Amino acid sequence: MQKKEWFDEWFDSIYYHILYQHRDNEEAAIFIDRLIEYLDIHQGDKILDLACGKGRHSIYLNKKGFDVTGVDLSSQNIELAKRSENATLHFEEHDMREVYKPDTFQYIFNLFTSFGYLDTKEANLNVIKTTAESLKTGGKLLIDFMNPYVVINHLVEAEEIIIDNVKFTITREYTEDEYLIKKIDIEDHGQQYHFFEKVKAIRRVEFLEYFERTNLKVVDVFGDYSLNPYQMDKSLRLIMLVEKQS
Repeated sequence: MQKKEWFDEWFDSIYYHILYQHRDNEEAAIFIDRLIEYLDIHQGDKILDLACGKGRHSIYLNKKGFDVTGVDLSSQNIELAKRSENATLHFEEHDMREVYKPDTFQYIFNLFTSFGYLDTKEANLNVIKTTAESLKTGGKLLIDFMNPYVVINHLVEAEEIIIDNVKFTITREYTEDEYLIKKIDIEDHGQQYHFFEKVKAIRRVEFLEYFERTNLKVVDVFGDYSLNPYQMDKSLRLIMLVEKQS
């Protein structure tokens, strides 16, 4: 049996959903509305929400009239998301390291730093390659990543959060091999649990190398959910839009 990665266990944990339940649905909706207008998405276009979580972006896109498929590694996420399925909204458990429906989608969205989890540059590059295979020629991939410069320079090393009587003690560090590691110690009714998140602090220049090696052309780079231009030392996000070449 293949050894479970940290993200297999953490993303399928009930504590992951408790910790991140505060995510702003209104902000997400505004972001998606701006993307729809900017990209001029047509009703017949097929959209893939890659690492869709419980499907909040997929569901919102579908309510706007689009044909959407959401995929995620977490079986728990997909089980929840499937409750919202309809004729033009589908969810499926899938590992982004594997190709999903080649040459099918006009748009692929990878949102909320759902990239950079793997241990090597080649492994992360492979995710870009497999993702690009799912795009039609001329299709566009949008990767919404953290801005590593701002995150590292404003790193909160420790904090304690109590949500629904569950105590989360969180410590963060930036390692010599350029990973941002978040250790999450949990106390719930006397029981102790331990998880962590590990994300490679991938800079824009490294993403550009990935794109060049996978026949993807950069269309635009944004620095926030209002689609303002990216500024290395100020922007909260690194949002990259690329297009698959022939």
